Amino acid sequence: MPKPSYFPLPVTVADVTSDWLTAALRQRAPKATVLTSEIVDILDTTTTKIRMRITMNDAGKRAGISELIIVKGGFQEHSRELDHMHRREVQGYRDVFPNVPIPHPTCFFADFDADRRQGIVIMEDLSARGVTFCHATRPQTFEQVSRRLAALARFHAATWDSPELYVGGKWGELPEFFGVMQGFFDKCTSPEHWERFMALPRGVATSFRFRDRDWMVDAWTKMHRHASALPHCVLHGDVHLGNLYIEPDGTPGFFDTLASHGPGMLEVSYHISASVDIADRARWEGALVQVYLDELARNGATSPPFDEAMRQYAIFLIYGLFIWQTTESHFQPEAVNTANSDERRDAGSRRDGAAPVDGIAGQPLIGQICIARPNAASVDSCIISLSVGCGNTVWINSASVVSSVLPTTKP
Repeated sequence: MPKPSYFPLPVTVADVTSDWLTAALRQRAPKATVLTSEIVDILDTTTTKIRMRITMNDAGKRAGISELIIVKGGFQEHSRELDHMHRREVQGYRDVFPNVPIPHPTCFFADFDADRRQGIVIMEDLSARGVTFCHATRPQTFEQVSRRLAALARFHAATWDSPELYVGGKWGELPEFFGVMQGFFDKCTSPEHWERFMALPRGVATSFRFRDRDWMVDAWTKMHRHASALPHCVLHGDVHLGNLYIEPDGTPGFFDTLASHGPGMLEVSYHISASVDIADRARWEGALVQVYLDELARNGATSPPFDEAMRQYAIFLIYGLFIWQTTESHFQPEAVNTANSDERRDAGSRRDGAAPVDGIAGQPLIGQICIARPNAASVDSCIISLSVGCGNTVWINSASVVSSVLPTTKP
């Protein structure tokens, strides 16, 4: 079978020419032609986003291809090492979003070149229509996070526990989340890399216990094992604030996907712990999880009971902590890495309750999270904090990520 005319995909910015753009955009509009193109600006982070202004012929204009576009791909020295990310983003825009609704930018082209280990997405420039881009240093309100979790729940419910997620199914080519991340985890937790990350400001500011490499390796293994036993669904894959936006009417939007399949609560935990201010999280996070669970149920998925959902929430905090402890400063600014890492540390090792506990039965504790059930009448009635006297406690310790949901003895 002959390769498409737009292959090979360009791996340098200079090769993103009007002729190449024409070949790529003709996948959407066969008679479209890019008459002129110019680079407006370039943003290099983990991947590269090239903002371009193009002039289309009438066929391209009728197809709705916008004047301002974003060409996203791997155009940096490290990019070939991240081919798994390029592939997953292409799968998200090309295969998932057209079939499983979630608010996202209009995509004009998406494909992956295995020979060049390159994936390119061409999409609309969201800034042209006045959206607000979220940012790690600007926490979200309760209403904003609620609306996003409701949208995420509807997205998850469409493929919840579906046999189509596995080999031979419609989504069978999507990787399992923790499996595809294992190589990255192994590299970042090698002794030399881990020591380097822990010497950075975000690492030095981390609890001494969270800096324990052996603990992180053991925690990851147990978290992956736990995830494998839960119902899976299609995931966006990277719902931190830097990959999210808000429409002028308040509708939450999602971009920069890393499509995969895994437990829905993984994304809930990852999003809440990065989106809510530390001062508000203890009052809000349980109620926010309930928003997600209610929307799941309304859309036909069998949601877990609240206590079980909060247990999963606590377990999956480990993932966000690892990611933001080990993201390179040339992928994301150090201020973003530090802010996200600090929020995950706080969520996992809160010490704001009435009776801090340093250990139980000789086992050092990494964190203790007590769960109070949400009350629909008051957001403030749902409190997750380190204290005794709650109904159930989730223990995260160095011996196991979450050993069990234990009854709490009142003082």
